[in-house]
Amino acid sequence: MSDSTYNLIKQALDATELRQQMISSNIANVNTPEYKVNKVEFESILGKAFDGIGLTKTNDRHIGIGTPDEVLPVVTKRTNSMVKDNGNNVDIDMEMTDEAATSIQYNALVTQLNAKYSMLSSVITK
Repeated sequence: MSDSTYNLIKQALDATELRQQMISSNIANVNTPEYKVNKVEFESILGKAFDGIGLTKTNDRHIGIGTPDEVLPVVTKRTNSMVKDNGNNVDIDMEMTDEAATSIQYNALVTQLNAKYSMLSSVITK
């Protein structure tokens, strides 16, 4: 199915799933010395692609971020904060807040996807 709205919803769901995995990993490593928080960047890269200032894809092996349809989530480390003396920077309150926000975002995306499928079903059956 070649539909830019469907593709964007799918990409956002994939990014949300990856974000939930990273939050779970961060919580699981709350007591691991020198562990740095994983965070997922997607919305900022997507915004740059929509603004036309995304990176240009010059090789087939590049992760596509030139157009909104090619944007993929990127996992980075949060290194500018330190919570504990052992070098671990997991803030459990921040992780729980991010988890709640991610769940709300995921539910909103599923609602949008269901509406899209319902509209397609209506068109096909009538």
